[in-house]
Amino acid sequence: MISDTVAAENGEDIQVLRYEYGQKYDPHFDFFRDKVNIAKGGHRIATVLMYLSDVVQGGDTVFPKAEEPSGGKSSKSDADLSECAKKGIAVKPRKGDALLFFSLHPSAIPDLQSLHAGCPVLKGEKWSATKWIHVDASNKIIGDDTDCTDQNDNCARWAAFGECDNNPEYMVGTAELPGFCRRSCKSCCCDVYSTRSKARDH
Repeated sequence: MISDTVAAENGEDIQVLRYEYGQKYDPHFDFFRDKVNIAKGGHRIATVLMYLSDVVQGGDTVFPKAEEPSGGKSSKSDADLSECAKKGIAVKPRKGDALLFFSLHPSAIPDLQSLHAGCPVLKGEKWSATKWIHVDASNKIIGDDTDCTDQNDNCARWAAFGECDNNPEYMVGTAELPGFCRRSCKSCCCDVYSTRSKARDH
């Protein structure tokens, strides 16, 4: 489950990037696929991409796997977009604009449609600033506490609604990474992962 409130410490430092002619950012996800990065504040929930300059041509942000909203304007018909941008839903960089998108579903499962890329700059240059938001404090090492604690204020409420069984990866954890609500799920003593396995068997 993703909380409806985000603490300031859950954000990474802002990253400022400058792109010159031909420079791009290949398709990628902002959520993590390795347990080392996940342990540092958990997955990235959201990305805020701020455009600090206009780009004469190119430099679009494109989501190649995202579904076109029903009734929405197709980006593929927009003459202002580059050929790269026409391969998916795209946003043209404009100074002062900001793009917010989420890398996880509300259930905390990674959203594969969040795959995105920065198209090559074809004319001019592009300046952007990125702010990534994590599930927990970005400088906190998850799972290094000797005490078993809840890491979200909503854990008790979620547990009462059955999320320990419905969403065990987030609530209880996996063999690679402890969950965020182990205390509320009563998974602190003994082998927490055997508790998770038993919950799935019933």
